Amino acid sequence: NENDYDPKKHHVISNASCTTNCFAPMTKVLNDNFKIKRGFMTTIHAYTADQRLLDAPHKDLRRARAAAHSIVPTTTGAAKAIALVIPELAGKLDAIAIRVPVINASLVDFVCEVEKSTTPEEVNEAFKTAADGPFKGLIQYSEDPLVSVDIIGNPYSMIFDSLTTKVMEGNLIKVLGWYDNEWGYSARLIDLIKFVGEKL
Repeated sequence: NENDYDPKKHHVISNASCTTNCFAPMTKVLNDNFKIKRGFMTTIHAYTADQRLLDAPHKDLRRARAAAHSIVPTTTGAAKAIALVIPELAGKLDAIAIRVPVINASLVDFVCEVEKSTTPEEVNEAFKTAADGPFKGLIQYSEDPLVSVDIIGNPYSMIFDSLTTKVMEGNLIKVLGWYDNEWGYSARLIDLIKFVGEKL
């Protein structure tokens, strides 16, 4: 939605979250190619500074538990944020976060129902085309058997895991996208600073 930016009116802007920066291009590609009817996203997310290292007080009783010792279901605002950048998806998405005991690298697991019947090969081709074209520098298309440690230090917003793409009965799609929730997000902050600076 960078084309909507007006430096005379928009004095406080948001780069959203690391998860949103992964999820947004994923939903954009799927919606443009297959038209999303509804979807549910789970982010399997490295634990963060908002959690407790030992069991200790926190307003979220799950985040109060020892982060490096537990798998912690919690909230994410990524689905709501998508509606701000892709308004036609408003009300069609929901999401949850599962914080896991790794210090960095996270994964978006997205399942959606689409209008256009498709195959895993067509879904992968759509992401490959996007990675080579309009999302060059943001989406990386991978055919490697990745694990989370492979993602650390990767500057892309989403590393699309083509080996895990699934389609059921033509209209139910499951895709995975990796992201470095620290380094990858920092790269997008730099992009935003450059973009705003050029408009001043």
